[in-house]
Amino acid sequence: MTSGSGATATPEVLALAKVVSRLRAEVVDLENLAATTAVVERAKGVLMGREGVTSDAAYQLLLDHAARQRRTLLEECWITLGRTGGHVVSPPPEAADPTARAAPPAPEASPFRTSRYVAAADGGTRPPGDRALLAGLARELAHVRTPEEIAQLLRTLLADAADVDAVMIYTVASAGSLRLIGHAGTGDALADQWSHIPPLSGIAGMEAIASGQPVWLEDPESDAARYLLIGDPPERWPSRAWLPVPTDGNVTAVVGFFRGRHGPFDVRTRALLRRAVRLCGGSLREDRDRYRDALRREDVDAIQTVLDALSGPAALLTPLFTAEGEVEDFRIDAAAPESLDVTGRRGKELVGRRLLENYPTVAGTALWEGYLDTLTTGEVYEGEPFVYEEVTAGVPQESVYSVRASRLGERLVVSWIRHDAAERETRLLDDLQRLGNLGWAHWDLVTDSITWSDQVYAVFDRDPALGPMRLEELPRHLLAEDLPRMGAAVQRLLGEGVAVDQYFRITTERGVRHLRVVAEAQRDAGGSPVEVHGFFQDLTELRDAELALRESERANLVQRGMLKAERALGARLQDTLLPIPEQSLELAGLCVDVAYVPVDSGLNVGGDWYSAIELPDKSALFVVGDVAGHGLAAVGTMAQLRFTTKGMSVTGSPLPDVLDRLNALLLHTASDTGGATATAVMGRYEPWTHRLTWVRAGHLPPLLIRDGEARFLPQPEGTLLGAASDSTYTQDVIELRPGDHLFFYTDGLVEEPGQDIDTGLVQLADTAARLVREVESGMLAKTLADLRPRNRDDICVLEIRVPEE
Repeated sequence: MTSGSGATATPEVLALAKVVSRLRAEVVDLENLAATTAVVERAKGVLMGREGVTSDAAYQLLLDHAARQRRTLLEECWITLGRTGGHVVSPPPEAADPTARAAPPAPEASPFRTSRYVAAADGGTRPPGDRALLAGLARELAHVRTPEEIAQLLRTLLADAADVDAVMIYTVASAGSLRLIGHAGTGDALADQWSHIPPLSGIAGMEAIASGQPVWLEDPESDAARYLLIGDPPERWPSRAWLPVPTDGNVTAVVGFFRGRHGPFDVRTRALLRRAVRLCGGSLREDRDRYRDALRREDVDAIQTVLDALSGPAALLTPLFTAEGEVEDFRIDAAAPESLDVTGRRGKELVGRRLLENYPTVAGTALWEGYLDTLTTGEVYEGEPFVYEEVTAGVPQESVYSVRASRLGERLVVSWIRHDAAERETRLLDDLQRLGNLGWAHWDLVTDSITWSDQVYAVFDRDPALGPMRLEELPRHLLAEDLPRMGAAVQRLLGEGVAVDQYFRITTERGVRHLRVVAEAQRDAGGSPVEVHGFFQDLTELRDAELALRESERANLVQRGMLKAERALGARLQDTLLPIPEQSLELAGLCVDVAYVPVDSGLNVGGDWYSAIELPDKSALFVVGDVAGHGLAAVGTMAQLRFTTKGMSVTGSPLPDVLDRLNALLLHTASDTGGATATAVMGRYEPWTHRLTWVRAGHLPPLLIRDGEARFLPQPEGTLLGAASDSTYTQDVIELRPGDHLFFYTDGLVEEPGQDIDTGLVQLADTAARLVREVESGMLAKTLADLRPRNRDDICVLEIRVPEE
């Protein structure tokens, strides 16, 4: 179906093949044009200074010397330039001034000057500008169909670049005469007068055809004596040129260029006109045997080669006939690489398949009728855009197509455009630029035209009405410290043609922005950049995030160091305050074991603590507490509670009174500690009665294992320490028997995130009952604590064991 390339110069693909081949050759020539012209001009300048001759005379000297030495003009120019190394051109004697000082060397040009890189600003030789003109000519030739249109196109494009006022195109007719087939700028009357020129001598156009070389008429007086000049009067065009149309065989056409000003054609203009005529050659040469009614297999292969070089979808269709001679389908015999059917087959994968196999709903439509009409009449079919429904992965999708078909022998050449695909790609590109906060940019160094996508204006915070930023304007927005790096990057890209990936910063009304440019240059044959394209990306938010992250990491490192120091200090204090005995203690006839396991991860020490001491009356005090929080504050609160508990108990204070005082202590110091709270369980054992009096303040109940069964003691009233000033604490009493095991512990032994505390208590009771039977005496507390790997809180376990009698 159809292409993005659009119409061709002629309906025949073989003609297109030759155009493509010719254009490729032109590209090679054009790439060398700039370098060649510059070298010639420099060599002419050397001879002008050395020999004191004019520009034209210097050019003739180069030609004559090259002919004598059997060299090309370019070789002669390079040799001339090579001989000037170290040679100083002396000024004429009358211009010499022995007192004059040499001019100081010019300061190095700024890398932010457009004139250093734009090809069209090179002082008048303008070969890169000619390259753009010829490229435009090549594009326009794809749309002209007659020599008349070609003549008009040449006059329009060359009017300013080569001062061309008129163009006449002749072809060789019968008996060697010339027939005018196209003209522009001459007027119809003059064209009619010179529409046919018999084979006479003194006709410059015939001389150009016979010799195959251009004829340059630059002196009206001498030219009038030698040639029959076209014009009414002939002086209307003081200079003119006749250029033969290049061909592989005999020259059959010639193009005449007429100028309304005096003077010779300089080297640039001569090269420009030659290349312009060469570009037009394919459309002007008589080569009609290429349009045969039938195509051989090798011709189909040649068409496939041409299609391979095309951008956009196109295909060669061969009609398939029924026994009655009606077209029932078309077979795809060649396809461009971008041709794609609804099943995903692409390019040559389509060759050999039928049209209705890929697009079954085309039959009977206006498109189908257009194919048949073109095959019958030879008229080019260009249909209106239509909607075609495709089924992709089982999902129907509608697409809009425009189709063009032309006859080639007994076949059709079809191209098509899928409009919605281009729109989707445009939307996707816009979304990509917006989401990535980047935009593309293009700079044509030949025409000095800069193009920005909309997102680049957003990146630079620039009003689109101002247009793209010029190179000279960029330094005013750069931060001073970024100017040298950016200048070096510009020089690498525009001066040397090296791709760059550069970060830089600019100032805008909204502050400093961090940007990135990634760009590459396309170079001509001489290595000079002629086009630059790339993208700008705004990295400000990313940079801000990086700085914030770096600052956060720095703060975290500082905090981590402080926490490490705090943990080390806290651990030393804790070890001093809570020495863990390595073996069982004996207090008031009881065996006591203590286990303490700090939190498995983190830097802070906890507030778990214990106390197991003998009182003056030979009773024993057992305490386990847990201060909320971690760190030095928790350790300090723990020390206060531990020492206060011991002091009051030693003086004989009842246990509920001890908890009252501890609660008052935390409430009194709340402003200093930030409102510390704690839990505690404590008991006093009297060996003479074997009774344990115990109290609690928001703590988990003690676990008693007796006769192999585990149970938690009923809890007396008692709220969290430091929570309320009107808290009430009561006590309970239990008689301990031989073989009993009583456990005081902190919540780290039973709590698990996401698990109910009651579940943890049941598991503790079951585990402890089992371990009493399995673990030897003295190891039970430690074994219980070690069963909690990766504990999230400190664990403190105090086991009281009544020996067997």
